[in-house]
Amino acid sequence: MLRAVAALAPVLLLAACTSAPAPAPPPPPPPDLGKFTSQQLAWTPCGQGLDCAHLTVPLDYAKPSGETVRVGLLRHKAAKQRIGSLVVNPGGPGGSGTATAASLAKSPAAAPLLDRFDLVGFDPRGVGTSEPRLTCRTDAEQDADRASDIESDSSPDGVKKQLAETTAYGAKCAEATKYGKEFLANAGTRDVVRDLDVLRAALGDEKLTYLGYSYGTQIGAAYAEAYPRNVRALLLDGAIDPAQSLVDSLITQAAGFQDALNEFTKWCACPFAGSTEAFQRLVRPLVAKPLPAGAWKLSFEDAITGTFAGLYSRGDWPALKAALEQVSKGNGRTLLAFADDYYQRDPDGHYSGAIDAYFAVRCVDHARVTDRAAIDRAHGEMLAGAPFLTGGTPDTSELDICSTWPVPPTSAEHPPRAPGLPKPLVVSTTHDPATPYRQGVSLAKDLDGVLLTYEGVQHTVFLQGNACVDRAGIAYLIGGTAASTRC
Repeated sequence: MLRAVAALAPVLLLAACTSAPAPAPPPPPPPDLGKFTSQQLAWTPCGQGLDCAHLTVPLDYAKPSGETVRVGLLRHKAAKQRIGSLVVNPGGPGGSGTATAASLAKSPAAAPLLDRFDLVGFDPRGVGTSEPRLTCRTDAEQDADRASDIESDSSPDGVKKQLAETTAYGAKCAEATKYGKEFLANAGTRDVVRDLDVLRAALGDEKLTYLGYSYGTQIGAAYAEAYPRNVRALLLDGAIDPAQSLVDSLITQAAGFQDALNEFTKWCACPFAGSTEAFQRLVRPLVAKPLPAGAWKLSFEDAITGTFAGLYSRGDWPALKAALEQVSKGNGRTLLAFADDYYQRDPDGHYSGAIDAYFAVRCVDHARVTDRAAIDRAHGEMLAGAPFLTGGTPDTSELDICSTWPVPPTSAEHPPRAPGLPKPLVVSTTHDPATPYRQGVSLAKDLDGVLLTYEGVQHTVFLQGNACVDRAGIAYLIGGTAASTRC
């Protein structure tokens, strides 16, 4: 989930200013996909008791005899009585499922699942260990974009410059990525879902058992629509509502982060960030004068992004408090580290590419917004719901990048419908800043699923130490049934 207000999340859905028809679910795999669904995965050891492989899939499912791409996989084999595979995706778009699986393989909370399932993480096409990697900006270009204040210039000349920059960005993505526009046209959730069903078959599973976090819940919901009778169990945590427009999602997410900041300031009770007003007094000067932060500088926008990152989990609050206290003393190093972690920039200044993958997926997953008046109205509502953002104009990059993207959308927002689907378990947190609680309520209703409510302040919770949530989720994945629960 990337920059909320600056391209956040995982997860945000951008609505069109003009209506678009809901897409039909993709058809079942035609017979000529047999060479993909029957492929033998060449698992090889890749350290710490894990195996790695690649899944070969069509670049374009309309041309299954054409070019192919490879999806990166990582597996931890079941220790005891194997039920099947548990496939996991952490969200983004742009998050690495292989990295998530490797982390869960070491988690004591996941031990009951590791006994019964082969835990399988996959990197969606273009991401992580998948080939080709989706590439747009260089490290230097990404740094320059973070340092730029062009998004805050809402004058006619500023808007013109923004559109020129975003058009150039889309062109770079097409030029720098293998297969160019053809890859971009087939990088969205529609095609990730098709890859997921090929993976299910190649793993030898008659039905899919799936754990999706954040944007991974959108993958799960889309899979449920496309292949409802191929599902054994779906656990969707930090749920996105596929029917919600991107504009509405941006507005509700901004309010969600304000809500999380309010909870943080109650907990912190510190003079430098004990209220929205105190937080503003702390970070607003960075608009004109960024703070030293080691080899870099902490800008206002990076301070906001770093704060977002620290609000995702209550476990990060002590470190966020320390980071803001440092800012009050003239040092931006720790808060910048939060922002770097969010952008996935390593200590050497290299980016993982997750941001580029984020935009590539978002721009084909949702109908375009081109009406500047609608964008400006949305920004006004975002600031009204999240006054802690005051001092900078919400970043229009996602809206503008997608409005000039070099390939058309392949999906649009719509309520999911999945007749014949076994009941999924949807986990939603009451103070989730990134995917607010009501989204999970809506998704559970649309999929006729079971809702697990977690009363807390964080984004996603399953297998993160809450015994009540973990117990209910593990019982569901192993046994296949669940009851509505409040933890």
